[in-house]
Amino acid sequence: MKRVYLPLTKKARSKFRAGEELLLRGRLYTARDMAHKRLYQAIKLNKYLPIDLTDNILYYCGPTPAPPRAVIGSCGPTTSKRMDLFTPVLLKSGLAGSIGKGRRSDEVIEAVKRYGCLYLAAIGGAGAYLSEKVKEARQIAYEDLGPEAIYELRVEDFPVIVAIDAAGNNLFKERL
Repeated sequence: MKRVYLPLTKKARSKFRAGEELLLRGRLYTARDMAHKRLYQAIKLNKYLPIDLTDNILYYCGPTPAPPRAVIGSCGPTTSKRMDLFTPVLLKSGLAGSIGKGRRSDEVIEAVKRYGCLYLAAIGGAGAYLSEKVKEARQIAYEDLGPEAIYELRVEDFPVIVAIDAAGNNLFKERL
């Protein structure tokens, strides 16, 4: 597995290929359905964004509360296709990519390719394991959304697979 430091510039993203296994280190943000809708609406209305999307990664995750002596609860990926309506606009706005599980729409695949981004897959059902890779977590926006709020996570050796690379190669179409 290749160790990758976040955030990811467009040049750095172009080096990865579909099927590569990566270990992420650095900062990423969580955002699920409602947070995506708010980010999308803010972009469309040219309003303030609570996070800088440029070269950052959104993780489709709604973490559970942290148990005693832990920084976060279970934090597995959620189904990505629920974010497909909003994803092309976020990628156009500078987002480097996303982490989730499952296939993406043709519109998202085209946007990943057009903007030189990545779609990374995390293993579903491994939320407890993935929580061990989170070294810091803090809620930073949309607190009223509860677990769907945006969290900033500092991760170390967070395992993902490149599902769609910046050239548009798609692991789901080519290997499954």
